[in-house]
Amino acid sequence: MNTFFWILIYLTSFLIMEFMAWFSHKYIMHGFLWSLHKDHHKKDHSSWFERNDLFFIFYAVVSMVLVILWGEYGFWAGLPMAFGIFTYGMTYFIVHDIFIHRRFKIFRSSNSKYAKGLRRAHKIHHKNIHKEGGECYGMLWVPLKYFK
Repeated sequence: MNTFFWILIYLTSFLIMEFMAWFSHKYIMHGFLWSLHKDHHKKDHSSWFERNDLFFIFYAVVSMVLVILWGEYGFWAGLPMAFGIFTYGMTYFIVHDIFIHRRFKIFRSSNSKYAKGLRRAHKIHHKNIHKEGGECYGMLWVPLKYFK
């Protein structure tokens, strides 16, 4: 029974992260921390790194705290929660940074309807180089209008 709850907590944490990514992107990155996120929309630097890359640190710290709570204080749900956050972060990195923005030279020949729709929706979001007015969608869901 513990295995069932471990998997349930892991999957729930992963799915909650989709909401958290949307929420933090819409209200934090395009809100009070736009100063860190704007270089992701408007490339006015020559560095491979962006100030926007700093956002991963917050969720990494949350994940590490959950591992510490599990290991040091016996909070058994901390480990599946940490793995859910970590797995989402890795998935987000692969989909957003590698697949969509092509920061590495892999996954360039993916041409499924989902892949094209995801890229199309993200491209439309990046047309807006301002703090206000950018459509924000999750990594796992995109409105059907982008799947042509």
